[in-house]
Amino acid sequence: MLTIFFDGTCPLCVAEMNELRTLNTNNAIQFEDIFSENFNERFPDIDIQKATQILHAKGEDGEIFLGLDATVKAWSTVNRKSWLRILRWPVIKIAADAAYLFFARNRYKISWIFTGKSRCEPCNNGKCDIK
Repeated sequence: MLTIFFDGTCPLCVAEMNELRTLNTNNAIQFEDIFSENFNERFPDIDIQKATQILHAKGEDGEIFLGLDATVKAWSTVNRKSWLRILRWPVIKIAADAAYLFFARNRYKISWIFTGKSRCEPCNNGKCDIK
């Protein structure tokens, strides 16, 4: 099972997790909001500060995937968006990673542009619900 650690206060992040969750029919992905109660106790090996800066995922074998590697791993786990693998090609990887880090740093502003919300409205202890 792949565990993906996401920002539950980011509208675009939650939208992507909702889409992944819908496609996760074989329950191959576990979704964990890094701002959920008791997160540190349940996942002491995941640094929340670092996880706010870059998406984290953890494979069954303990391997950690970061940023676009986590994204590509998650989508390949549900057998969708195979074109994302292009972003891991050596020639493209550098630019794609830079673009991802720009998005990660500015995700609340970018969310506002696309959704009209920079952060999720309080609905579950101040976090967006995962449907």
